[in-house]
Amino acid sequence: MKVTTKGQVTIPQDLREKTGIMPGCEVEFVEDAGRIYLRKLTESSRGSLLVERMSGKGSVRMTTDEILALTRGDA
Repeated sequence: MKVTTKGQVTIPQDLREKTGIMPGCEVEFVEDAGRIYLRKLTESSRGSLLVERMSGKGSVRMTTDEILALTRGDA
């Protein structure tokens, strides 16, 4: 199997059917010890991953009211 210039590969049909990977399904690639794994995500796991990635990223020391005032244009 070849990788295209855009980094795309085709997942064989039998594997897609076996794992339930359908058009529009979310998947992720995981690297572990030099190997790359493809994992199908469920809707709940996708949201959890987004929250996990963003958790603790804020560096602004403002209250919620101050942030809301800025976003609403009240400042």
